[in-house]
Amino acid sequence: MKETKIGYTFIVIASVVIVLAGVKSASSILVPFLLSLFIAIILSPSYNYFKSKKIPDGFSLLIVMGIFLFLIVLVVKLIGTSVTDFSSNIDMFSEKLSTYYISIVDYTRAFGLDLSINDIAGFIDSKKIMTFSTSLLQGMSALFTNGFVILLTVVFMLLESSHFMDKIDIADGKRGTLIHIQEIAVKIQHYMVLKAVISFFTGVIVWVVLSLIGTDYAFLWGVIAFIFNFIPNIGSIIAAVPAVLITLVQLGGFNALLVTGLYISVNIIMGSVIEPKVMGRGLGLSTLVVFLSLLFWGWLLGLVGMLLSIPLTIMAKIIFDTNENTRWISVLLGSSGDINKKKI
Repeated sequence: MKETKIGYTFIVIASVVIVLAGVKSASSILVPFLLSLFIAIILSPSYNYFKSKKIPDGFSLLIVMGIFLFLIVLVVKLIGTSVTDFSSNIDMFSEKLSTYYISIVDYTRAFGLDLSINDIAGFIDSKKIMTFSTSLLQGMSALFTNGFVILLTVVFMLLESSHFMDKIDIADGKRGTLIHIQEIAVKIQHYMVLKAVISFFTGVIVWVVLSLIGTDYAFLWGVIAFIFNFIPNIGSIIAAVPAVLITLVQLGGFNALLVTGLYISVNIIMGSVIEPKVMGRGLGLSTLVVFLSLLFWGWLLGLVGMLLSIPLTIMAKIIFDTNENTRWISVLLGSSGDINKKKI
């Protein structure tokens, strides 16, 4: 009996490995689909709002997609100009950043460390650091290489959304699948919509304050702050790096400290104060799981996996919770609050 259980466990592990390998090899197909799905989830409340005003489905869809495309084109236009200008000046910024190596050498010598400028230059490649932000944007633009396919998929998903639950209800019978699908849909929509709104205000605050400080390409750093606010734990750090470095080489150390304080303040206020209040009772995921899910989905699906790591993990947790044999995985993914509730 024991040998049978061990054999079954190995079969399950092997099956999981095969499925993950298949997902990774098919990421070129899955990534546009997931991106379309979550864009449709974010747009669905506005689509449903127009429909509730007795506007026909076609016109509602036209209004929503028109506004969405207008914003995308506007942002791409503004970003494109900034990226082109930034790329043409990358060598100048890199040379200015390298001059700070002298200050680092003098500072370390005060503590008895004998470092040379070549040692620091070998450890910190200033040009790679300065091109970091543009490489992020290039990675984001690569996601939309199949933009027309993604757009069409979003359109069809929005049109299908009003009838999808009815189809599941008819096909499901009395098995209860509809309840779990509704739970997944409600939680993910709740998270994605509110996260998009919070990320938008985060990006606007960064853009406005950087403009007041005088940092070049402030709108560009605001867009990066908006996008990478979707990445838990490290997203705000990634977004802050290029803005702080540009301010350092352009306006000096004091202003760079101001920008650093800006990102820390925005992260604390938006991420630790406003977001928990707006999101409600939490995601039901432990802090460790949030970080590990970022690494796992990032490895599996790339940048889109990092951006969507939380919704994908919430989906997996709910699915695991529906089956008695996999419920233990759901418990491991859950937060301490869930454990306390079950004990009570």
